[in-house]
Amino acid sequence: MLLGLLGFGLVEPVLAHDFKAGELRVDHPYATPSAPGLKTGAVYFRAIRNRGAQNDRLLSASTPVAARVEIHRMQMDGDVMRMRAVDAVDLPAKSEVKLRHGAQDGHHLMLFELNAPLKDGDRFPVTLRFERAGTHAVMVWVQTPRRIGTASPTSEHRH
Repeated sequence: MLLGLLGFGLVEPVLAHDFKAGELRVDHPYATPSAPGLKTGAVYFRAIRNRGAQNDRLLSASTPVAARVEIHRMQMDGDVMRMRAVDAVDLPAKSEVKLRHGAQDGHHLMLFELNAPLKDGDRFPVTLRFERAGTHAVMVWVQTPRRIGTASPTSEHRH
């Protein structure tokens, strides 16, 4: 699946990559490999930086590799990680918002009804829709993240 796009990326799959969307910089979009048989996956970003003087918001996302995409917020409730869909992610002016795996309070994009499992080394496009910056496509790299905490990178998201 889209392996032909890898080129030299196979040699160094963790190279930093970012995309500009108006005053926003989308830094290192990545997805974790999905476990066999699961129809869900997740996309993260090292950060979205708003270099502008005005606030913006991430409103939605879409991708051809999944039937639908939702923005989810992860938050600890005592010893339990809770995840729920939210309408948007606020991107305050002159700030940076991290959307990383393993975060105890943060956001990610949840992919539903994947066409095929996400495998290390794959790449796929995601279209992001922002309130002010408009619609922009980014390329997402599938990679096994460095270990953070005790969660397995392919563990199922439970809601």
